[in-house]
This record gives sequence, structure tokens and C-alpha cells, in this order.
Amino acid sequence: MHMNPEKKFLLMLTLFVGLLVSCDSNRVYDENVVVENNGWVSGNKMRFDVVIPDNNLRYNVYLKVRNAPEYTYSNLFLFFTTTCPDGRMSRDTLELTLADFDGRWLGSGMGSVKYSKFLFRKGLKFPLAGKYRFELEQAMRVRELKGIRDIGLRIEKQ
Repeated sequence: MHMNPEKKFLLMLTLFVGLLVSCDSNRVYDENVVVENNGWVSGNKMRFDVVIPDNNLRYNVYLKVRNAPEYTYSNLFLFFTTTCPDGRMSRDTLELTLADFDGRWLGSGMGSVKYSKFLFRKGLKFPLAGKYRFELEQAMRVRELKGIRDIGLRIEKQ
């Protein structure tokens, strides 16, 4: 059977999209929040509301950062607050390393903006199923943090 080029292209596109979707079947949540005006102001919390469907499973939790060259630090300190469905809260202080000792960015990307993904928790078992709120706040002791483009959160089944 001979297919015309247009049908062949549509078939290939459908297969490619299907492959992409199936490769990410473990994803529970994956969102980024853009830092407005390229300056993360102290006290401005990045919020992520996530529904955890099954508290019997284990999950990996990742933090994602996109930074530009005007970011003048090699690391990023964050406050990470978790609010459980029953209202209980916990707070962690994190340090994410964005550059090596020589100042070279560790993230990936072809241009000047770099993307980094950090494993925050591996094999985490959430205590309850339901809606969680995660909040990230910069903790760098400066009022406005330049060069952070966006912050993201990814949760996937282990």
C-alpha cells in the first residue's frame, strides 16, 4: 500500500507524539513559575498546588531552576514549605549548586540561560492522599535576586 507524503507525515507525527507522552507516564506534576521582571523579590513565594492521588506509592520530587548569566552567585538558597491536606506544615532550607568552583554553570542549555534539575526527595511516601501546597521562597539575604528566570517543581512516581 502506498501512502501519499501528507498521510505519511501525519502518521509519523502521531507516533512521535504518542512516544513522547508514553515516555513520561510516571509524571504526576510538572510546572514552572516564571519570575516576573527577572528579579525574585524576597518574600515572593512560588506556589504549587499538587494533588497526590495515592499515598501508598513512592515518589521522586525535583526542583527545577532556569538562570541567566546575570545571576551573580554559584548557589541558590531556598525555603521549601510543604502544607499537607490536613493542614500540617513542614519547612526545609535548601542549597542548590548552580555553578562549579570556577564559575562555570552546571545546568544544561545551548544559550546563555541554563536549566538545572535537582532531586529533592527520592522515594518519598506522602502521609495522605489529597491536595498538597508547596511553596518556594528565595533565602539569599538580598531583597531582589536577579537572574533567576523561573522555578519549577516536578513529582513523578518512582
